[in-house]
Amino acid sequence: MTETRHDGVHTLLMDGTTAHIRRGGPGDRAAVLHLYEAMSPQNLRLRFFGLSHRSGEQAAERVAAPAHEGYCALIAESEGSLIGLAEYQLVEAGTAEIALAVADDHHHQGIGTLLLEHLIDAARTEKVSSFTADALAENHEMLKVFADLGLHSRRRFKGPDVQCTVELEPGEEYLAAVDARSAVADVASLRALLAPRSVAVIGAGRSAGSVGRAVLRNLRTGAFTGLLQAVNPSAAAIEWVGCHPDVQALSEVPDLAVLAVPAAAISRTARECGAKGIRALVVVSAGLSPQESDDLLAACRRYGMRLVGPNCLGVANTDPALKLNATFAAGRLLPGTAGVAVQSGGVGIAVLEGLGRLGIGVSTFVSLGDKRDVSGNDMLQWWEQDQVTDLAILHLESFGNPRAFSRTARRLARTMPVLTVDAGRTSAGRRAAATHSAAAATPTLTRQALFTQAGIIATRTIGELLDTAAFLHSQPLPQGARVAVVTNAGGAGVLAADALTEAGLTLPVLGADLIADLLALLPAGATATNPVDVTPAVGESQLAACIDRLSAHGAVDAVLVALVPTAVALATGDELTRALTHIARPARPVALVLPAQATRTELLPAHGGRAVPSYADAQDAAAALAHAATYAQWRARPAQAPLPPFDADTEAAATTVRRYLQTHPEGGWLDPRTTAELLTHYRIPQLPWAWATTEDEAADAAARLAGPDGRVVMKAYWPGLIHKSEQRAVLLDLQNEAQVRAAHRDLATRFGDLMTGVVIQPLAERGTELFAGVTQDEVFGPLVLFGLGGTATELLTDHAARLAPLTAGDVHDLITSPRCAPLLFGHRGSGPVDLNALEQLLLGLSSMAFDLPQLAEADLNPVLAGPRGVTVLDARVRLIPRAAHDPYLRRLR
Repeated sequence: MTETRHDGVHTLLMDGTTAHIRRGGPGDRAAVLHLYEAMSPQNLRLRFFGLSHRSGEQAAERVAAPAHEGYCALIAESEGSLIGLAEYQLVEAGTAEIALAVADDHHHQGIGTLLLEHLIDAARTEKVSSFTADALAENHEMLKVFADLGLHSRRRFKGPDVQCTVELEPGEEYLAAVDARSAVADVASLRALLAPRSVAVIGAGRSAGSVGRAVLRNLRTGAFTGLLQAVNPSAAAIEWVGCHPDVQALSEVPDLAVLAVPAAAISRTARECGAKGIRALVVVSAGLSPQESDDLLAACRRYGMRLVGPNCLGVANTDPALKLNATFAAGRLLPGTAGVAVQSGGVGIAVLEGLGRLGIGVSTFVSLGDKRDVSGNDMLQWWEQDQVTDLAILHLESFGNPRAFSRTARRLARTMPVLTVDAGRTSAGRRAAATHSAAAATPTLTRQALFTQAGIIATRTIGELLDTAAFLHSQPLPQGARVAVVTNAGGAGVLAADALTEAGLTLPVLGADLIADLLALLPAGATATNPVDVTPAVGESQLAACIDRLSAHGAVDAVLVALVPTAVALATGDELTRALTHIARPARPVALVLPAQATRTELLPAHGGRAVPSYADAQDAAAALAHAATYAQWRARPAQAPLPPFDADTEAAATTVRRYLQTHPEGGWLDPRTTAELLTHYRIPQLPWAWATTEDEAADAAARLAGPDGRVVMKAYWPGLIHKSEQRAVLLDLQNEAQVRAAHRDLATRFGDLMTGVVIQPLAERGTELFAGVTQDEVFGPLVLFGLGGTATELLTDHAARLAPLTAGDVHDLITSPRCAPLLFGHRGSGPVDLNALEQLLLGLSSMAFDLPQLAEADLNPVLAGPRGVTVLDARVRLIPRAAHDPYLRRLR
């Protein structure tokens, strides 16, 4: 079931206005009839191939009829009026005929396309694989709607008519088309918020400590270029801005209203703003109850207003043509090129201060607060098109639609760095985030998987974020991880080398020719290995020439310069640092470490070259450089679509799941038979096994399954058994019938009626024990995990994770990221495992997780990997009743 099937969803049209899409029903007959009665004769003819009003009556009767299988009608509404209708009727297995109608005064808003997207989502749940539609050949607009959907379509002409067929198989082309439409609509809806022509502050108080007054002051002193108004029934003017007694009395309808009224008055004020025609709200007020917050959002949806907050710092846009500072932050915002969106106002203030101090500045700033509407995903789409932002900075404590966010972030990160503070890494941090933002925080492994796959640079602190921003703002991306260290003091060079190595970077040995070149440039006594010790006697020109030579050479990807002031230097400290900024745009990135520097990070101004980031600690410089190198590596990897559907028997798998949930409506852990059946549908290799409920059956099974050495394994089973080893429910190395019978009696004695049977397997060959699994996150969807297996897997937690469906790069990263990865490629004389078989197992899990929303958990442990293949020795699978949910369907939260 999709959201469209219940109370409906709100979504954005191409002009940024809001529509409500829902199922049609008996109460819609009059509205549908009015839709067709109000149509022009030309549009009626294009819709029905004629001018008969009976056709409109028949459509109204279809929509109003009791719900029945094979038929669906979706209605689009705006401001209480029906503005569009889409229907499908099943005509044969897998094929449905569709009809589409849009009100005359709402053409060219994307309503037809939007209804089709939602109709496609509804049809997929009923196993409809294609749509057909008849249209007049002259109905170019309708034909264009079908052609531009992003799905494979074909046309068949029959005289003046044309029959269109659209295949509903979703693919990357369709998702990309949906992305493009979503971005246009989203950006249009945000213009009233981020580029308003007029602003009203509602609740600007008289007292100096009033939040509303602070917002008004910042707007006025920041020289907002549009019309500025205020609402306060008790004052004629505040901050030299004239006041109106209420919203209705505003002389002009503002694009944006900033609400700073008490929590109890928020929803009423929001309704007044909507009735006035205001298009966007920023609610800085805090302390709203859940019901008050819901009422606020409902008012915004009813009137089509975009909402930032509540409980936020405000919004800003430093465009010189706008100069919008609708925040209550202290101090002036420095115009610049960093886009900033944060959930925490305190974090926002710290980031704004840091970007201003570094001279980077901000393009747009949004404090998301409780994030009831406008989110990080909205801001990514704004920055993607604003032609100013070149650095995106996020602080998010929760995610509303992480899969849509991931697609947008992945696309944006191809053109500019996207940085975030990875907040809530610990259980204590997650509890604090949930309390602070009233939203559930995300488990660390899941969040890190999203960041990694989307190319987002995740830092651990605000300081580290600013360090990295300074580097990325001023330097080109390094093309690898090889770094040369240049220093005038050996100790500083050692510290820099340690910091770089610990950050995952390398210090390559320099070639003889390069060493000779460097020594010819430097004072006597210099050494030119790596680190390059230029001695305390180095002069400004000598240092510049050394750095220039290193940065131009292909032996390194970046240069880190560590300088300390000395009494014997032939150049002052300022002259040495100036040498870096005088180099005319070195070919590779250069960063500076100045242990005597008073501040953590600075951007040294350019003097003929480019600005250089300077750090007080080599650890900070190394972390920033490592983030840049990792991002450059991600960006160099070609964009990849998820791998094609795995060769699986998906229909049989769905049948297995459906059959289990029919007898277990609340879900649960599958028994060994059903687990093996499901894994087999996805070609996941398993060790041969047999089920036995008696001692004799166990003995017979052991005789059939024993390998050449005659040894088998016996595992007890009962519903709810999770950790067999902890229960001593696994008995190994049973070598003959007597031992098998004794083992069964032992298990039966210890577990009694609790045990429902045993699993018999041959003793597996030796190999590397791995873990592979799936967990289904309620918000993020399926996550594939991989790493070291065996009984210590939970203790060692050597796992990597990626969101399904997997790309080829994701599979590679899963295999190579865990610390145990060297064991898979041959370690200390052992050969590599069958990597292709391992990849196929992970793809099988990915497909199973993506195909089956009912899959809550799958735990394959151990998975035995060897040179001749991989085999699952033990598996647990849990199902729950859950319907498919399309995370990419366009809708507002």
